[in-house]
Amino acid sequence: MDHRERESRLVRRGVRGLAAVLVLCASALPTASARGTIEETSVPLPLPLLFDNAAVSDDSAPSGADFDGSGASLSARDLAAAGWTPGRALTVQGARLTWPDRLPGEPDNVLADGQSVWLNGTGDALAFLVAGTSGDEVTGSGTVTYADGGRSPYVLTAPDWRRGPLATKAVALPHVNTVEGRRDEKARLYVVTVPVAPGRPVASVRLPRAAGLHVFALSVRGAADGWTGSWAAATSGYQTVGPWTDRTLRLVVHTSAGGPQVRLRFDNTFAAAPVRIGSATVAVRSTGAAARGAPVPLTFRGGTGIEIPAGAQAYSDPLAFEVPAGADLLVSFHLPGTVTAAPTHRLAQQRSYLSGPGDHTADGSATAYPTVLTNWPLLTGVDVGGGPGSVVVLGDSITDGDRSTVDANRRWPDVLATRLPAQRAVPHYGVLNQGIAGNRVLSDRYPGDGVSRETAGVSALHRLDRDVLSQTSARTAIVLEGVNDLLSGSDAARVTAGLREIADRAHARGLRVLAATVLPCGGVPGCTPAVEAERAAVNAWIRETGVFDGVLDFDAVARDPSQPTRLAPAYDSGDHLHPGDAGLTALAESVDLGLL
Repeated sequence: MDHRERESRLVRRGVRGLAAVLVLCASALPTASARGTIEETSVPLPLPLLFDNAAVSDDSAPSGADFDGSGASLSARDLAAAGWTPGRALTVQGARLTWPDRLPGEPDNVLADGQSVWLNGTGDALAFLVAGTSGDEVTGSGTVTYADGGRSPYVLTAPDWRRGPLATKAVALPHVNTVEGRRDEKARLYVVTVPVAPGRPVASVRLPRAAGLHVFALSVRGAADGWTGSWAAATSGYQTVGPWTDRTLRLVVHTSAGGPQVRLRFDNTFAAAPVRIGSATVAVRSTGAAARGAPVPLTFRGGTGIEIPAGAQAYSDPLAFEVPAGADLLVSFHLPGTVTAAPTHRLAQQRSYLSGPGDHTADGSATAYPTVLTNWPLLTGVDVGGGPGSVVVLGDSITDGDRSTVDANRRWPDVLATRLPAQRAVPHYGVLNQGIAGNRVLSDRYPGDGVSRETAGVSALHRLDRDVLSQTSARTAIVLEGVNDLLSGSDAARVTAGLREIADRAHARGLRVLAATVLPCGGVPGCTPAVEAERAAVNAWIRETGVFDGVLDFDAVARDPSQPTRLAPAYDSGDHLHPGDAGLTALAESVDLGLL
């Protein structure tokens, strides 16, 4: 053990000793309503000083930790394999959190019992790295205290570490350590965000009092002031690729808003292992895989590349680069290792490119890129400096552009984006397309973990936090989902309950929420009169209940006046479900921009 490790161990011991002294001091307070007195008078402490539970064990000594009170714990080896190493900073849902800098068997989390945590920062949400150990999700209420003395309540729900949904987990580990040995079952950790008052510096956070709710890390997610989301894609699954070894991907993406700076976001969503990006560049596209001018290098925390842990994301450093509105960018990134599977957005409706061996991020020509890709791996966002913020569209294949012309950017959110610069009624927002072909409001098509051929994504409810609420400078959300639920047998009551939950959760974060009515599906196998009746009920609910801040009546725009259960022939792509280019344009042009 070198001197730095000895110093680290002494610091950790000192932290635990200080925490013990403070607990003893608190216990000496008067006991008539003692718990309430402690809550009002205790001094907020940094979270690590409050750690009182050991969740992580060495695989050779599993009895060294007892996460759940029955001797089970997380595997230190599995965490390391996922890239979740002690002291490592992780970015999840736009929030920067630090995995506890503790050795296996040392206290690395706090059981939430009303403790006061010192915290500072200004942003739009608190981010908690949590898990429950009660066998079911655990919910409790806490309080945020601001630097100006004001307070606001919050509610925190932690899914169970062994039974919670894989679709919303930050990371899943393949094993659980027990005193009897290792068990081959998934252990889960979650990042959960709750809103705070924007613009007000946070001073401290009172944790909930909830049995079995464990908190590993806590931070204020900074608001994305000064940035506008210009392009985005939702991760629809985790697919087998290549394998790619020492290859460069050159992805073509189409901007909405422009600006004088750029930053990119890469997500290792649903992954079990880290992925390394060796280098990356950005350029305006000329044609094909050729750049207009030399590609410009990007950096990550000052370095040329970055390793992204399982379930985490990485933002490139801000780069002075003039991003044109409504233009194609080339985002090139080198994968120096071997990648056999990757998080992807399957239905790109845009050709991108793959190089032969080597780092070709700096190449301006297309020569090194002979292979065409039809999906978008790893890249999930392009932000531009300045601007008024973004409109986020949550949808299924109709939003994803299925049956639209490849390489033409004729998806209806693309057409909507072209309308904004030419008007003055509303700001020139960026438009972020978070459509996933086959997606449903209620049920997961992709289970949320593991390599799969299923690429219809987790449910809209399960991906709402990641794909809408944490998007850069989101101002308004538009929801167009439900037809896949109805075709799969869900009834109107369940679909509308899901849509109401989406509206409620987005409103709680301060977003405007618009809903589009569900388009007709007559002529599609399975679109029976019973399904049509449920669709009509969903649309009546959207139009009449006032749950949303505005309604986009896409059904009225796209239907055949003489056969209202079918798409108008001029708008039908031919499969009776998806509008073609003309239909998608009609949807976008029907949007009352004042609602945005």
